[in-house]
Amino acid sequence: MTATDTPEVPPPRPTAASHVALARVMTLMDANAVGNVHGGVIMKEVDTAAGMAAARHAGRVCVTASIDELSFVEPVHVGDLLHVNAAVNDVGRTSLEVGVRVEAEPWGGGERRHTTSAYLVFVCIDDDGRPAPVPALVTEDAEADRRRAQAAIRRQVRDERRRRIGAWRDA
Repeated sequence: MTATDTPEVPPPRPTAASHVALARVMTLMDANAVGNVHGGVIMKEVDTAAGMAAARHAGRVCVTASIDELSFVEPVHVGDLLHVNAAVNDVGRTSLEVGVRVEAEPWGGGERRHTTSAYLVFVCIDDDGRPAPVPALVTEDAEADRRRAQAAIRRQVRDERRRRIGAWRDA
């Protein structure tokens, strides 16, 4: 492909095609100084699942561009079974926003509790490491429509933050 060639845009894909679910038991190796699971361990699982969801949607490698938000709602305990669910919320020309919800349940079973929420932005890259087009997103239900609308708001906030901070940096 030459610099003047336009990359082929893949066909649209439904939100369900990007869904990823991972599960892993939290061990003593994952503990922090107070005996809960270290936030960095959870962050790694979030980034892994989100990257897989982005790649499933794009059909090629996607790299983490930013973490828009990562909120720890409740602690995760050693011995808990961590459930990490990720799916694409919205797409741009070469970028994707992925939403991640983390839940934990006691080792012996029991009720799951919501522990972490996150929104990450990925950029799809081609074989030469340049941004590549991503498929359009097809939402299938009201929940996917809601997530897409909220993702559009987060994109506006990111753009405004870049504009305002960039203006401040140039002063």
